[in-house]
Amino acid sequence: MRLRSLLFLNTALSVLAVLTMEVAFAQTAPARSGSLADVAMLEGHWLGAFNGGPIEASWTAPAGDNIIGYIRMMKDNKATLYELFVFEQTDTGPVAMVKHFKPGLIGVEEKDKADRYRFISAGQDRALFEREDGNIRIIYERRKPNQLVIQRGELKNGQWAFNDLFVFEK
Repeated sequence: MRLRSLLFLNTALSVLAVLTMEVAFAQTAPARSGSLADVAMLEGHWLGAFNGGPIEASWTAPAGDNIIGYIRMMKDNKATLYELFVFEQTDTGPVAMVKHFKPGLIGVEEKDKADRYRFISAGQDRALFEREDGNIRIIYERRKPNQLVIQRGELKNGQWAFNDLFVFEK
């Protein structure tokens, strides 16, 4: 009887420890939910400079389950690169997808592939995404009412280091 009591107590303590760990993990696990409203600040027509030439971007307002946009890069009055963006709403938040094209609409990625970024978090006028392979993070941020900045981050020495990639004005 005493052995049974000890086995029961040991089993009960093990179950309690597992449940406690699950509750603690649930409280510290990062949230992966969000909506297209978290990136609605992209809407509009934006101009800037990049790599010695003008850069232009435009995004639509959220409609249904998506936002669509583009970036056009130029130098010496000629296109150097086009990027087509689509944000689609999923059960875990928005997913950002981008395809790159050289002049002549020559795809950089394979025909059925796109760079995909999953939603990480959002705050006021700011949204963070991470590429599926986990190597790059992108921050979309409205720093001022007429300024949009896209930052690119890479993991360095265990910390994410971000640099302004594109700075746009309306």
